[in-house]
Amino acid sequence: MQTDLRGRDMITEQEWTMDELDTVFDVAWDLKRKRALGEPHALLRDKVLALLFFISSTRTRASFEAGMAQLGGHAQFIESRTTQISHGDTAKEIGEILGRYNDGIAIRHCDFGEGNKYLREVAAASRVPVLNMQCDVYHPFQILADAMTIMEKFGRNLKGRKINVSWAYAASYQKPISVPQSLILLMTRFGMNVTLTHPPEYKLMPDILAQAQENAKRSGGSFEIIHDFNEGFKDADIVYPKSWGALLTTTDDAESARIGKKYTDWICDARRMKMAKEHAIYMHCLPADRNIEVADEVIDGPQSVVYDEAENRLHVQKAVMALTMRS
Repeated sequence: MQTDLRGRDMITEQEWTMDELDTVFDVAWDLKRKRALGEPHALLRDKVLALLFFISSTRTRASFEAGMAQLGGHAQFIESRTTQISHGDTAKEIGEILGRYNDGIAIRHCDFGEGNKYLREVAAASRVPVLNMQCDVYHPFQILADAMTIMEKFGRNLKGRKINVSWAYAASYQKPISVPQSLILLMTRFGMNVTLTHPPEYKLMPDILAQAQENAKRSGGSFEIIHDFNEGFKDADIVYPKSWGALLTTTDDAESARIGKKYTDWICDARRMKMAKEHAIYMHCLPADRNIEVADEVIDGPQSVVYDEAENRLHVQKAVMALTMRS
């Protein structure tokens, strides 16, 4: 267990060692147990976390606010469009000023080509930890919750388990690529056999792919990219089909929608789930486009773990906050 993570930023779990991440999981399970038993755990009494949102949220805002309250502190909600951030406050000023008012700064900024850059600039100016609630490149807390959920179902040794991280069709909007990117980065570090499945137009960032390949090499796992939706399900222990935008092909929403229309049959349904292993679990970060991205029979079925996954957001976030924001 690593005992000195005070002050650490969590912008991507790729920048944390496996020992440090193991500490996060240890603390997350301890805090989950304490909550189940009703044991007080006000580890951050009188601490304040700024929650800065550039994009709307359900689970992220709710879980961070609840987590800070359960840890004895306060979460300060800040919406970019209703503050002076929309009229000129710079990233440096936000880091300097909120870093003096608060004990941590959490940011959700998913604009492609801008979000991660903004987080890095705030972190460079801040005297307190910066936590990434999702940017255009990474979604670390979602993927930590995913990993915790997988370990609860299959045990902490995930070496050799197959996870299929797949694109799926959705009509809602050009969704960020941060979830699949963070998934392939973290799951390859566990020695898992990671398959990335997507149509040719829905590629991910080349440097992220290179890091995932290197992670797999170091861990003794594997990483492959395929373009056949059905093939990705075969022999999988975990299936994670979700939509993301064709952001490396086009930034035009209308063009992306036209491309997506070619792949409306990329839906996770009972037939596809039968291609995976009998014990396979279905995962999704939510919200899902029901009966477009995933059939109700799957997301509401016995193999779905989406609500356990959503709950574990609370516990991993509390663990990181407790470890990084303590006095």
